[in-house]
Amino acid sequence: MTVYYPPVSFYFTVDIVDLGTAGDSSFMEVQGLQAERDILEIKEGGENRFSHRLPDRAKYGNLILKRGVLLPTSGFGSWCKGVLESNFDTPISSTTILLSLLDANGNPLLSWNFIGAWPVKWSVSDLGADKSELAVESMELAYNYFIKAPGKPQQAPAN
Repeated sequence: MTVYYPPVSFYFTVDIVDLGTAGDSSFMEVQGLQAERDILEIKEGGENRFSHRLPDRAKYGNLILKRGVLLPTSGFGSWCKGVLESNFDTPISSTTILLSLLDANGNPLLSWNFIGAWPVKWSVSDLGADKSELAVESMELAYNYFIKAPGKPQQAPAN
């Protein structure tokens, strides 16, 4: 008999394709994994009881990655800074980000590829002498779409 264990949300990896340096993929939180479909309403002449509701384009929220503030040698951080401070004299380069939810053995259960990602916002948590917290930087990225890739369901260990 196979027993399914729902995955935990704290065991995940983030891979930044072609931009990472050591420590760049270590994030403490990922937010904004969402998609929805817009609705196109068409009102038909002579039919007043309802309007036809048809599926329209999909839209995606921004992906928010949070981690402890890294030193300026971060390749991902430098790319974000370069895009956000750009005056559009060079094209904005996008990248692919791979998010994987892992099982107890560190194998991917589910993965999401965020295609055409580029930074739209960068911020650092509030600083204060009366706080005993990490300085956290947040990077918010827009992307074109994501592709969800299924993994194997987590099974109970054999007895």
